[in-house]
Amino acid sequence: MDKVLFGDNQFFAVNHASDEKARAQSIRFKEDKAIMKVLDDAIDLGINTFMCTTHDRIANICDILRANPEKYKNFNIYPCMPYAHKYANAVTELGIIGTIKQYVPGNLFGTFAKGGMAFVNKDFIKLIELLIDAEMKMFKGINTPVIFIQNVIVDMILGLKMHGVLKAYDEYIRKKYNAEPGYITMNMPALLDVLNSLGIDNPIICSSINKIGFRMSGGIELYEKYLQERQFRPIAMQVLAAGALRPKEAIEYLGKFSNIESVLFGASSKGHIQETKDLIESTI
Repeated sequence: MDKVLFGDNQFFAVNHASDEKARAQSIRFKEDKAIMKVLDDAIDLGINTFMCTTHDRIANICDILRANPEKYKNFNIYPCMPYAHKYANAVTELGIIGTIKQYVPGNLFGTFAKGGMAFVNKDFIKLIELLIDAEMKMFKGINTPVIFIQNVIVDMILGLKMHGVLKAYDEYIRKKYNAEPGYITMNMPALLDVLNSLGIDNPIICSSINKIGFRMSGGIELYEKYLQERQFRPIAMQVLAAGALRPKEAIEYLGKFSNIESVLFGASSKGHIQETKDLIESTI
């Protein structure tokens, strides 16, 4: 993986520090061309991996990439699915049954409606596979060497102890998409223990890693112990702890851990992208 990964929060009005900034970003990135301007700036600065949700507008970005194959031939996307807000909004608009009908194909919906929760318990893995296939359609023809399952699902699976789903996900991504599976979590130590117990060695895990323990379930001491002693491929996200840390201070903390493979960050100006990239590459 590249050392520097560019994220998408700023494009879709996600700002953990300020609702006002989130609203401003929503207005600024209302048009797809504004998103592409920032992505092109990142590419000009040598960033070639975009880690993003499966927000509906990402499909438009993929259309632009496909329309310019030579320009973007070395550009990678790491999809992160499912995009929980999409399904939450659909439930609000369509109801639970309407949402299932919209996103779960044909005959399976009839079986689901008849089987209820018994069906979910029995064939949850199949349902996950169908949702992966549905969301991966937008990335056809795009380089997707790593495909992530979002923390909303990973951490639910951990809580319910449905660990076999993680093993099935790992196998499905490798076989169907010839890609590496990645996992996003708010509890890296617990996830790593489970993955290792399933025979999944050296996994790619994206989790919050920052100096003040922001969104690091299990505690910063345990995270540091695992980062120092365990073998896996960590991606650090939320390194600024929602604005509580300055970039230099935040990145210097990450430099304590030699096995951090990548750092995920988002920015909306070329200057901030350059500054953060330089800090990461000079420290990690």
